[in-house]
Amino acid sequence: MGHLRVGVAVLTMGNRPDELRELLRSVAEQSVPAARIVVVGNGAPLPPLPDGVTGIELDDNLGVSGGRNVALRELQEAGDVDLVVDLDDDGLLVSTDVFERLSEMYREDPGLGIVSFRIADERGRTQRRHVPRLRAGDPERGGLVTTFLGGGHALSVPMLKQTGGWPDEFFYAHEETDLAWRALDAGWRIRYAPELVLQHPWTAPTRHAVYHRMVARNRVWLAKRHLPALLVPAYLGVWAGLTVARSRSLTGMRAWAGGFVEGVRTPCGERRPMRWRTVWWMTRLGRPPVI
Repeated sequence: MGHLRVGVAVLTMGNRPDELRELLRSVAEQSVPAARIVVVGNGAPLPPLPDGVTGIELDDNLGVSGGRNVALRELQEAGDVDLVVDLDDDGLLVSTDVFERLSEMYREDPGLGIVSFRIADERGRTQRRHVPRLRAGDPERGGLVTTFLGGGHALSVPMLKQTGGWPDEFFYAHEETDLAWRALDAGWRIRYAPELVLQHPWTAPTRHAVYHRMVARNRVWLAKRHLPALLVPAYLGVWAGLTVARSRSLTGMRAWAGGFVEGVRTPCGERRPMRWRTVWWMTRLGRPPVI
């Protein structure tokens, strides 16, 4: 049997041309070549791209969700890809067999919906926040999880046809969790595969007012969209308590509170609460949807 066909999607703001060029070089060196590669300039012009790479320049910044959906539609409309691989524009595939391994994983498990890569810097270090589980002490321990990393992952096209793509309304923050919860509720599995490495510079998360507002607003939207009514106050209460305990900035807390209120007051798309069977499955995997 042949390998599954891989479509690659890269979102860029046009400010990392050298890193983007190196990323595309690492994609081109894969032992199983990508069937299609799409680079989206999210409200920014694109640098020159290699032959065979489709470039799409957007007039406006549509955020992570909106920009990825543009790439996703381009790949799906072509009709010749089985997997979509999203990669950060400043990442690097350090191994040439990533697509080959992905193809084997999905062939061995037809119910596999999402594969999350391990993100590591040039020294092999993985930040705790880049491990998609609560117990993050060993970043090289793989297995089934309840969410995934936005910087490097693979999505099953059959899964996307069932669940839909990224939540445009979110712009950025928690868009991976929204898609993950929909996938789990539809019966798909999510696997963290630390052997698939995306090399990425060691960075600290940006902590500005817009960040705090988006994080709070989208956290409320997640609950409103996907949680059974009984779990909504528990989920939001836990995260409000954690935010207060961790906060070191009065300005950040004010922005967070404003985002929380915005999330409560504003629409967030259709509400489809997950089944209690999904809640139980997530609990068995070590992360019940209250934290």
